[in-house]
Amino acid sequence: MTILIGYLPAPEGEAALRAGFAEAKLRSSAAVVINSQRRGASGAPTEIGEDEIKRIVDLGKESDVDVEVLQPDHEDDLPGTLNDLAEEYEVQLIVIGLRKRSAIGKFILGSQAQRILLEAEVPVLTAKA
Repeated sequence: MTILIGYLPAPEGEAALRAGFAEAKLRSSAAVVINSQRRGASGAPTEIGEDEIKRIVDLGKESDVDVEVLQPDHEDDLPGTLNDLAEEYEVQLIVIGLRKRSAIGKFILGSQAQRILLEAEVPVLTAKA
């Protein structure tokens, strides 16, 4: 079995890594870290480079967890991408980081985290920075 960790280079992503690696160690599972760039996205870059991938793998090793980092891209259906990967990797838990957003921000922009929580086919653990 595997723990799937959603990661973006932000404090919430770091919180998800810590919580995900702790769960993977507790369950004697491997971890798959997903860094998914939305196709055509503008704004702050969310894709990570080789140095960051190595750092994440090393963090997993420090926790005695085997880690694989994937960088699939997605249109506007991140929950669907995570569900597909959860099925492919026989995931038992998804871990994501949450940030505080105003009700107006969630209404206007939607909430990928909320969709993941509602649409995930396996349990979801959330971590706050």
